[in-house]
Amino acid sequence: MTKRNFPGEFEQMLLLCIAQLGEQAYVIEIRRMLGETANRSVTRGALYRTLDRLEKKGLVTWEVIEPAAERGGHPKRRFRLTEQAVEVLRTSRDVLQRLWRGLDMVLGRP
Repeated sequence: MTKRNFPGEFEQMLLLCIAQLGEQAYVIEIRRMLGETANRSVTRGALYRTLDRLEKKGLVTWEVIEPAAERGGHPKRRFRLTEQAVEVLRTSRDVLQRLWRGLDMVLGRP
């Protein structure tokens, strides 16, 4: 990866949620996780727009899951990370960890 093209904060949060959720990476679960773990409320529209952007960047794929009776016959999309997304997250984590090193005193922690 020669060009460092890190995802933005919100994009990275979505990628991390998808990674954490695995087979349960549906929009409703991604929204729930963002609310619970990042205290971040997001509209469905903003979430879908960002997921579509991530797909265009080659970072996520999705598949339609057939509707269940309890959903009133509405199908849903399950998202997955691509190998490129895994590499982008790995690189981003490594860079951020290097940047955070030695800042405990600056941040007021022993």
